[in-house]
Amino acid sequence: MSISVGLGSYLLVGAMLFCLGLYGVFVKRNIIAILMSIELMLNAVNINFIAFSRFAPWANPGTNPLIGQVAAIFVIVVAAAEIAVGLALVIAIYRNRRTTNVDEFNWLKW
Repeated sequence: MSISVGLGSYLLVGAMLFCLGLYGVFVKRNIIAILMSIELMLNAVNINFIAFSRFAPWANPGTNPLIGQVAAIFVIVVAAAEIAVGLALVIAIYRNRRTTNVDEFNWLKW
């Protein structure tokens, strides 16, 4: 007996990961935890890209089956650049303010 995992299962996992990341962005007060939640959301999108590329050739035989993998690799590269810039900003903010709590970032207030 074999277990068949369909597109809906992958989309469900991707949606759950995305919602978990969205929850982390809205609830967490530490900027590093917020960056990790954003990365979780991007990985949920990658799961959806890979799932669609896996199941798309059956739906439309004329499509390129690698387009989902290419999109996922592009998202991984952009996420790596985003986390590098984000962590550099976190280090700069921590050196000036001695905190990574977003509630205490008030230097843009008049």
